[in-house]
Amino acid sequence: MNTDPEATDPDGVPAQPAAPVRSVAPVRSVAPIRAAASVSYPAHTGPPTEAAPAVGPERTGAGALGLLVPFVVGGAVSLTLGVYGRLHTPTGIAVNVAGFSSPQTVKVWLATGAFVLALVQLLSALLMWGRVPGVRAVPRGTAAVHRWSGRAAFLLAVPVAIHCLYALGAQAYDTRVLVHSLVGCLFFGAFATKMLALPRRNLPGWALPVLGGTVFTALVALWLTSSLWFFTTVGVTF
Repeated sequence: MNTDPEATDPDGVPAQPAAPVRSVAPVRSVAPIRAAASVSYPAHTGPPTEAAPAVGPERTGAGALGLLVPFVVGGAVSLTLGVYGRLHTPTGIAVNVAGFSSPQTVKVWLATGAFVLALVQLLSALLMWGRVPGVRAVPRGTAAVHRWSGRAAFLLAVPVAIHCLYALGAQAYDTRVLVHSLVGCLFFGAFATKMLALPRRNLPGWALPVLGGTVFTALVALWLTSSLWFFTTVGVTF
């Protein structure tokens, strides 16, 4: 037996010493990865894409201050219409439209058309704000319907206002006529305020609902004190 530590193999090549065996650390068990819990979001909002910036008191105050000019202009519009209607001598003359029996019927039907479009405005606004029960997604085109119904309602209301101011004036011989005159001035002032406030940023959350609700309420009151009164007193005529 060869006891030489530097023993050679049969070919004469020195044998390499065996490498020491290293101890292997025991393998730890890995806990299974749990599936992420599903998160549901309201249908009209969806998952947030980024965190909304915090609105501090200074930004809220700046937004409220931005309503100063719209409110001043709207108040001036209402006051100007009221003063003109009161100082202007009614002419009793108004332009008639072919197919109607009198200027009065033209007025009540135009006001009725504006009233119907105001209902469309209300429904479309409720849809956009997610306030219609059972409707989880806003139908396509709702915003366009809201904008164009408002524009059409205003266009129908303008000739009614011209007829009232020029032919009749602002009168107060009974409660209905007084309320109609006051609400008519309020409607156009509130409409001017809303249109001037729409492009402004950082408005308080209450601004647009309050302004839109005021315009809608005034238009409904105008219809109740004019068209509905005419239909229930004189009759449904053209």
